[in-house]
Amino acid sequence: MAKEMKDLQKRWLSMMEAINSNSHVVAFMNSRLGQYLDRHPFVAFSLLVFMAVSAVPVAFFLMFAITTSVIACIGMIIVEGFVMSLGGVTLLCVLVGLGLISLAVSVVLSVSYMALTTVVKYWSAPR
Repeated sequence: MAKEMKDLQKRWLSMMEAINSNSHVVAFMNSRLGQYLDRHPFVAFSLLVFMAVSAVPVAFFLMFAITTSVIACIGMIIVEGFVMSLGGVTLLCVLVGLGLISLAVSVVLSVSYMALTTVVKYWSAPR
C-alpha cells in the first residue's frame, strides 16, 4: 500500500512540475491576478467551478445570439432587440444561480477535504 502511495505521489509531483514549468502558467502566476489567486485558493476554486459550470449556458446563449442576429438580418430588428434583452436577462439569472451553486459546491468540497485530511492525519498518527 505504501509503495503505491509513493508511486502515486511521485507521478502527481511530476505532473504538477510539468504544469508549473509551462511558460504560460509562469506568466499568469507572476501577474497580479495569479498572485491573488495563489494566496486565496478558495476564491480560485470557486472561480474554477463557476467557469466550468457556466460554459454550457454561455455557449447556448452565444448560439441563441447568433441565430437571432441572422433572423434580425432578414427584417425583425425590433423583435430581435426584445428577444436579445430577454435572453440577456435569462442568462444573467442562470449565471447568478450557477454562481450560487458553484459557491455551495466549493464550500461542500472544501469542508469535505478538510474533514478527510483530519481523519487521515488521525489514522496515520503514531499511537
